[in-house]
Amino acid sequence: MSKVNVTIAAALAGAVLFVAAPAFAAQCNHKGGFNSFIADFKKEAASKGISKKGLAALDGLSVDDKVLAADRRQHVFKQSFEQFSGRMISRDRLTKGAKMLQQHAATLKRIEQQYGVPGPVVIAIWGLETDYGINQGKMSVVRSVATLAYDCRRTDKFQAELADALRIIDRGDMASADMKGDWAGEIGQTQFLPSSYVKYAVDFDRKGRRDLVRSVPDVLASTANYLKGHGWQRGQGWGPGKPNFSVIQEWNKAEVYAKTIALFADKLDGGRSVKGAEKELENKKTGQKDKRAQR
Repeated sequence: MSKVNVTIAAALAGAVLFVAAPAFAAQCNHKGGFNSFIADFKKEAASKGISKKGLAALDGLSVDDKVLAADRRQHVFKQSFEQFSGRMISRDRLTKGAKMLQQHAATLKRIEQQYGVPGPVVIAIWGLETDYGINQGKMSVVRSVATLAYDCRRTDKFQAELADALRIIDRGDMASADMKGDWAGEIGQTQFLPSSYVKYAVDFDRKGRRDLVRSVPDVLASTANYLKGHGWQRGQGWGPGKPNFSVIQEWNKAEVYAKTIALFADKLDGGRSVKGAEKELENKKTGQKDKRAQR
């Protein structure tokens, strides 16, 4: 989520779903402390195929109290859709989004051909998450997910995320020092958790690695690949009630956020999806009138 709206990130519980993985057995809140937890985790991670290159990212880590505090500060999100979308879809963000559509038009066309996801949807997510890559976060992803894995609140989830963070390093996509993000371990310009990075990140610019921090083509294509992987239907609408709205909700379960993505994308698209929905509704009404007239 956008660091400009860090409290929203907490309230909405992350932009990307946590992906289930085989549970690790390292003991949370280990009686020997954090170092003993890391030692046990290293052994298990090695048994699951993570090499010394990935495991080295765990050396010298310590618990990040700021991460634990942020995790405990989460609260119920109370803004209405009108309040939230009105603030998030600012004139500046919308203007810049339109420019991004033009600037990356060729790339977005290729992405839509391959994944079926229109450019306005991808650009809307990019803008809402990090203001088009400006606010990606400055916290160590490995340290953040290791801290949350050590804490017993959601240890299974974050032990799996920690393993995937090490896999990203292992396969050469990113160095540990470059993996910066928000407190829950989100990476890159559209804030992928490590598990989603491993599963959906693509090397769209063909430079030999999946780079969601610096490569805009990789960022945009990976975002589209995520949506495709969650059931995006080519050529179908994305607003509430449309087939692809449920896919946007897989990006973020909070309805207010999903509706804001859909509205932002529609504004970038010139309102065509809304107009199309209105036309479809009008055609249905006309058809019903015609049937009644024939009776």
